[in-house]
Amino acid sequence: MSYKTLEVQNTKAIRFITEDKFRLLRHAVLLLGILAILSYSKDVTEYRGSFRFLKVLFIYVPLVLMCYININFLVPVFFFKGRYVIYFALLILLVILSLNAISTVLDVFFPNKGTFDPHRDSEGRGFYESIVILIPIILVTTMIKLFQRWMKDNQRINELDRINFKMELNELRNQMNPHFLFNTLNGIKSLIRTDPDKAGMVIVKLSEFLRYQLYENNDERTLLKSEINFLSNFLDLETIRRDNLSVKLSSDTDCSIIKSIFLPPNLFTTFVENAVKHSVNINDEESFVHVKIDVKDNFLHFCCINSKDSNYIPSASEKSSGLGLGNIKRRLELLYGHNHTLDIYSSESQYEIKLTIPL
Repeated sequence: MSYKTLEVQNTKAIRFITEDKFRLLRHAVLLLGILAILSYSKDVTEYRGSFRFLKVLFIYVPLVLMCYININFLVPVFFFKGRYVIYFALLILLVILSLNAISTVLDVFFPNKGTFDPHRDSEGRGFYESIVILIPIILVTTMIKLFQRWMKDNQRINELDRINFKMELNELRNQMNPHFLFNTLNGIKSLIRTDPDKAGMVIVKLSEFLRYQLYENNDERTLLKSEINFLSNFLDLETIRRDNLSVKLSSDTDCSIIKSIFLPPNLFTTFVENAVKHSVNINDEESFVHVKIDVKDNFLHFCCINSKDSNYIPSASEKSSGLGLGNIKRRLELLYGHNHTLDIYSSESQYEIKLTIPL
């Protein structure tokens, strides 16, 4: 058998264990597996007919309940949150209580022959042997859940890397294209004649902007202060390219807090880029982009508001920027799951985005 065939078989097995479309089949295999183990156990095969069926049923139902309590409650609430001692203590307690319940029922229908009877012998070996047998069976379901989570985390990380790569390419294409640089440099050229000091300041901002884009945002996490500086430089440079554009970037959070917070880079760039693109006014009237970033109760609150002109029709290239918004939405889902909120409001005169993420 070739290596490639083994790899395909392993892939099918992994897909069966992890993918949601096989969920019902997985449960059926689990239920049938438990039933097969019980049906051929030594303590059940000594009975025949309806007695054998009843004994299997009285043991099978509690064992299935233990497995599903473990899968749906004990594992996600305790094991996945690192509370291993509490998890194993509750698992043992669950098994002991279930065995006592099974033993009580079996004593009624099968006097003195209950598989889990604590008084099976003077040392109570039947009861303790049952604990030793059942806990590993239940832990198999824990291993399955752990493997499923590991695979989903790997898929999540791979998709996140792919989206980050696509976003980096889009940012390089949109922000560092010749059109952006030429317009900025032409603006600097004009400022050199009229306001040399301001021209020097703009050159510094452009330098910081390019340095951050090329080097500082390649890490998995970056300082919130660096992100704010980048957005500030980007907005300031856009005011050179566009007349009648008013920008504002504000925060009520103490600067020492902003300098101590790390987060994934470029979480806000797409929102601000889109705000600048869609704040265009065809009559050259005043347009604006207002950004506010605050930290409250271990949550970061981002708000971006831009003016709109109902008569402005975006170009084809600007319409394609919706792909960037789709990418950032998916990226937020991968990073924060259901722990973040993204609200988008649109009216005839303005467009508003509110994002809240945990820190």
